[in-house]
Amino acid sequence: MWRWLAVLGGGVVAAAAGLAADGPPADKTSYHLFNPTPRDLMREMNTDRPDKTESPITVDAGHVQVELDFFTYTHDHSRAAGEDVRTDIWEVAPVNLKVGLMNSVDLQLVLQTHRWVRVEDRHLGRVDRESGFGDVTTRVKMNFWGNDGGPTALAAMPYATFLTGSQEGDAASVEGGLIVPLSIDLPMGWGMTLMSKLDILRNDLGDGNHANFVHSATFGHTIVGDLAGYAEFYSEVSTVEGEGWVGTVDVGLTYGLTRDIQIDTGVNLGVTEAADDVNTFVGISVRF
Repeated sequence: MWRWLAVLGGGVVAAAAGLAADGPPADKTSYHLFNPTPRDLMREMNTDRPDKTESPITVDAGHVQVELDFFTYTHDHSRAAGEDVRTDIWEVAPVNLKVGLMNSVDLQLVLQTHRWVRVEDRHLGRVDRESGFGDVTTRVKMNFWGNDGGPTALAAMPYATFLTGSQEGDAASVEGGLIVPLSIDLPMGWGMTLMSKLDILRNDLGDGNHANFVHSATFGHTIVGDLAGYAEFYSEVSTVEGEGWVGTVDVGLTYGLTRDIQIDTGVNLGVTEAADDVNTFVGISVRF
């Protein structure tokens, strides 16, 4: 905890120094959903994908951004406690729809449009299949500083997830939490984004809720031209007794086709038993 507070405190000092050196950014506080930010004042496009670490930068007021996976594939083969269970998940076109409400606030709607799940228990000789519409998540991102320039940026993003998936009883359940991302400019053109997240999740048996703690760090750099890459470490710890630590190492590429269109691809590799073995995806982000 103190280490994260020290990083945050250092970011505040760096941000103040950056503003003093570069001068204040243009005043965009008068722009809102019904009075959009002019094109010449819009910030560089910034996305919450493809890494798991969210960005602290919001969509400009009055503009829409669509962040979409063409597909994702997840595979896990669990051998914990003597079991032998293979899980495969395909998702088509999961999407994050974002709209800028004010200069420093955007509203997001995350949809799991269609997914197929296959679970094979090789000890029992049983295969279970499930398909259908997934969950719906609403999020509000509020940027505190750094939206329009500076060496650091900080935001908070409360969210609620409505468990509308095909499992019986899901429709009556809601989960939620808070996401706090912090980005920091590093020397030699590197960028770093840190994220802390608190999830309040439903217990598997539906008899209450439990907390989940997530921390992640992403390091990104331009490779050549509009092609950039990133590497990420992701950690997730549950308060449920006996739940294993989820850790992944993730890498990916982004390419800016235009000022308002970016394509990406990546792979997330599980490094702990509780994590999925592999997750891969290809996606696109478009701003209007």
